[in-house]
Amino acid sequence: MYPQALIDYLVYFHADRDYFECHEVLEEYWKSLPKAERSDMWVGLIQIAVGLYHHRRGNFVGAEKMFNSAIQRLHEEELEQYGFVGHELVKRLRIRKQELHEQKPYSDMDLPIHPEHLLAACENRCSERQVRWLSQSDLQNEFLLHKHKLRDRSDVLAEREAAILRRRNLLS
Repeated sequence: MYPQALIDYLVYFHADRDYFECHEVLEEYWKSLPKAERSDMWVGLIQIAVGLYHHRRGNFVGAEKMFNSAIQRLHEEELEQYGFVGHELVKRLRIRKQELHEQKPYSDMDLPIHPEHLLAACENRCSERQVRWLSQSDLQNEFLLHKHKLRDRSDVLAEREAAILRRRNLLS
């Protein structure tokens, strides 16, 4: 009923509090869609995760920019179609944006979803992965906090190098 990427996003968001992975999984899904089906909603959800990633690291300016953009992209009706409580989600984003403006410290944020189907799918995924829904952020986990700097990027770098070589061979 829901894209697996959305379920994975929500589990990373609420169980792992791994906002970097939220971004990765949903961006990959968004890019896999035909261009005509690439809704701004997916980008808005990615921006929520990126905003929280920035906030948790103390980057208030970057976080506030992400939340501003997410608010512009998200529409309550479309959020409802994907199992979110649309008006409540937008309300929470506005509250967080104000907290960022006031430079309030990071705190976990939960996305309001309808329990009937989406929550059940998320809880099943948590059970499969042996993680707990609505966990707290581990603010001592340096890898989680600074994942964009600390992750293994050897596959990305190898793919970039291969693309450069392919372009050179085409030009030759």
